[in-house]
Amino acid sequence: MYKNYLFDLYGTLVDIHTDEGKKSLWHGFKNLLAMYGAKYKTKELQRKYNELCEKAKKAVPATKYTDEPEPELLDVFKGLVTEKGAECSDELAAFLAASFRAMSLKYIKLYDGALDLLRSLKEAGGKVYLLSNAQSSFTKPELKLLGIYDEFDGIVISSDEGCKKPDIKFYQTILKRYKLKKSETIMIGNDYITDIKGSHDAGLASLYLHTNISSEIEGEFLANYKVMDGSLKKVKKLLLK
Repeated sequence: MYKNYLFDLYGTLVDIHTDEGKKSLWHGFKNLLAMYGAKYKTKELQRKYNELCEKAKKAVPATKYTDEPEPELLDVFKGLVTEKGAECSDELAAFLAASFRAMSLKYIKLYDGALDLLRSLKEAGGKVYLLSNAQSSFTKPELKLLGIYDEFDGIVISSDEGCKKPDIKFYQTILKRYKLKKSETIMIGNDYITDIKGSHDAGLASLYLHTNISSEIEGEFLANYKVMDGSLKKVKKLLLK
């Protein structure tokens, strides 16, 4: 049995579907921004959003990542307001980010057995950590919504670090921050590249979980364990045997 369990979030513990391309999102978000002094036309807003995302990506210091940077989008939401000459506090930026995310959601829910898995590992003496490619301003409220925020012994989110899986620097960050030994640690995730190849390159064991969000495996498959039917009950048996 391992002592430390690193979990991916979306597609592993959480089933989610978002649509940032739907017209209702951009129309509603346009109206919300207007209430805070930032008036856009819908197409203009989409262009400015994409432009600010690229700008934020280029602003990430090269020392933080190996191949591809992960920007913090709070600066994007703040920029959407200040570009129109209005003021935007950190609190307003966080509200706008959460609102944008909520408008994009079709659904979000825990996979069956997710909470039981986390608690069972902890009851057996293990520690559970979250290692997620995500925006902190989106993910932390969603963790609280789903009731699992306090289940983790540590949370590391890519937007906070400037890099993301499969970047070895992202894995090194969580190992160093929580003083985890590689031999005692396993990564559990649903993506055979970001979760499995990334953890392999970082010197970690891994368990692959194929879910409805997983892409098809086309390259080298490096997982130490695998569950191909999305069953977290089977994951639990493998990890606690």
